[in-house]
Amino acid sequence: MRSLGNYISLPLLALLLLAPRLAGATIYSFVDENGIAHFSNVPSDPQYRAIIDRYPERHNGEQSGQGTAGDIAGGLPVSPNSYDRLIKQAAHRYQVDPHLVKAVIRAESNFDCQARSNKGALGLMQLMPGTAMDMEVADPFDPQDNINGGTRYLSKMLVLFDGNLRLALAAYNAGPGKVIGIGQVPRIKETIDYVQRVQSYYQRYQRNSPSDKLWAKADYEPTS
Repeated sequence: MRSLGNYISLPLLALLLLAPRLAGATIYSFVDENGIAHFSNVPSDPQYRAIIDRYPERHNGEQSGQGTAGDIAGGLPVSPNSYDRLIKQAAHRYQVDPHLVKAVIRAESNFDCQARSNKGALGLMQLMPGTAMDMEVADPFDPQDNINGGTRYLSKMLVLFDGNLRLALAAYNAGPGKVIGIGQVPRIKETIDYVQRVQSYYQRYQRNSPSDKLWAKADYEPTS
């Protein structure tokens, strides 16, 4: 079947969303760095996720750690900039670079606040229920609550590993126990790929957004 690519029309998309049985195929989507939504029935890019899934059993692979964007189920994608204000607030509160928080969200859920992994990781930063409870997250599907909890946990990992970003990210994905035990990134393909992916997003966000703008006080001051 020919890819629908970026040329799918809004009326056709609406038809597919409302009547998936007529479509006869799984429809995938992702939002790129510029906030442009891409749709296809032939997911040639690993960022694509199913939004109309005729065959959900195909997306039930195993995973470890908090969760990753490649193995979640959720709703329609949103703009990568949708949660910037909440990210800045949490990053300021827990003294973490907001670019890093955004990179983790990108890798974990691709900005889908309803994301749920088959291991039970939830929301934007894919928090496991136990982690969410420890971080005092009342509603992991609430963007502000999830980002606060996820950023707090990320900050704890950075402190635990003396600011070593690779080890902190590995611990976020695979659990701190596995990293402490060997003192390095575990030889787990998913964790190795995860660390590399987050670092790549992190560097990209740093290049594309001046730090003085991201840290502008007016941007991260909580509203009353």
